[in-house]
Parts: sequence; C-alpha cells; structure tokens
Amino acid sequence: MSHNKGILQPEDYAEPRCLLCDEPYGKAPAVKPVPQQRIIEKMNDYMSRRDYAGAERHLLYWLEEAKLGHDKGGELMLRGELVGHYRKTGEKEKAFASAQEALRLVDELQMDGTVSAGTAYVNIATAYNAFGENEQSIALFEKAKAAYEANNTAPELRGGLYNNMALTNVALGRYEEALALYAQALDMMEQVENGALDQAITYLNMADTAVAQYGAEQAEHRVNELLDKAYDLLLLPTLQHDGYYAFVCEKCAPVFSYYGYFMAANELRQRAEAIYERD
Repeated sequence: MSHNKGILQPEDYAEPRCLLCDEPYGKAPAVKPVPQQRIIEKMNDYMSRRDYAGAERHLLYWLEEAKLGHDKGGELMLRGELVGHYRKTGEKEKAFASAQEALRLVDELQMDGTVSAGTAYVNIATAYNAFGENEQSIALFEKAKAAYEANNTAPELRGGLYNNMALTNVALGRYEEALALYAQALDMMEQVENGALDQAITYLNMADTAVAQYGAEQAEHRVNELLDKAYDLLLLPTLQHDGYYAFVCEKCAPVFSYYGYFMAANELRQRAEAIYERD
C-alpha cells in the first residue's frame, strides 16, 4: 500500500504482467539493452575462427535477449548482423527473412535517416546484391548513402558502403558510377587505421570492374596494376595479423588465382591458415 494514506497508487491494485516481473498492466516495460559492442566483438571472434555455427547461435541468443528486454534498437542491430551472417553462409531465405524484420523495425522505430538505419540498409543491400536482387540492393544503398553522408558517419562505415554499393553498380552495368564510388572508398579507408586491408579489397574489385567494362584482353594492363597495388598493401609489415587479416587474405586469394597470380594467392592462403591454426 502507498504511504500516502487514503490514496491508492497503481502498484497497489494493478496485477503484474507476469509472475516473474513487477511491471503492472498499463505500464510500458523497462528496456534492458543488450551489450552491442560486446556482441560484435564476440561475433568477430567466432568469424576469425570460421565458427559459423557458433556465430549463428551467438546472434540468435542475443536476439532473444533483446526481445525479452524490449530492446528494439538492439534487435535491429542483431537482425542486420544476421543478414550479413546468412549472406556469408549462402542462406538466402534466412537472410531475406531477417532483412524484412530489420526493415520493419526501422519503420516501427521511425529511424529512417539515422546511422543505425543506414547500417541496416548496407547489410541488407549487400545481401540483396549477393543473391542477385540488384534493383532492391541499389535502392537501399541510396538510402544508406544519404543517411551516412547527412550524419557525417565514420570513414570506415562510409568506405564499406561505397565499396559494396559499387559492386551493385557493376552488376547493373553502371561502370562509371562504380569507379567513382571505389575512389570514394579508397579515400575513406586512407583515414582509417589498418584501412589498407579494405583498400586492397577495393583494388581487386576495381580489377573485376575493368574486365567487366572492357573485356579481359583490353583490361589486362590495368588489372595487373591493380593487383600489384592490392598485393603490396596486403604485405605491409605494419598490418596486425589478426582474425580480420586472415579473413581478408582468404577472401583475396582466389581473386589472385583467377588472374594467374598463383604465388601471391598461395602466400595469402598460408598467412590465413597460420593465423587460424594459431588462434
């Protein structure tokens, strides 16, 4: 009973929502935020060990925690991470289902135009591109670009956006737009510590773009220039040989093989395996 004699307070008569909580009916539940930074760090740890099953369990566990804690922002972040995870594992239906949930949350929370929404758009657009839905992809990339640039978002996020958006433009045959975005991506990653890894990926993407635009024979000289730049960046002695370095080396090796740089590809694979075995 309230200490104000004769005056009933809601807690004096309202039943709790459930037997395990104290929140009465009619009162908005308290939000219990999930530890987003810790979740991302642990996710990176799983990916550095190529433990995809563990990564999925990790994300799904925290997704349920976000739901139970009424943390819609945390749920949005986790939906975006799940989209990216299922893209990497090639699970189209799961990726698209999480994408739709993420877009629903953006609308529900009225977050369009924010950095968080932009990050969700990038994850979803990248997945759409990976699974061939390029018109949907470019529309979301445009929304992400507007959000990031309006909020002067961190260079590493904008670099990733420009690089992935360029890939969709290549798929749509918009080569000049793609090259302009690649140039922006390189400029952004120049401002980021250890940004050389992402610059290397961009140079390899530019090589593929040159072939798509001009054909393999006409683009050969340009391709060789770009591959040399990428390889030099990947071998910089200042780079930290961590899980992300291993991931990038493993991702880039097949591209070097495709263009006949077999020794470079073998070196990158060996570097990746050495890190995976160590960790």
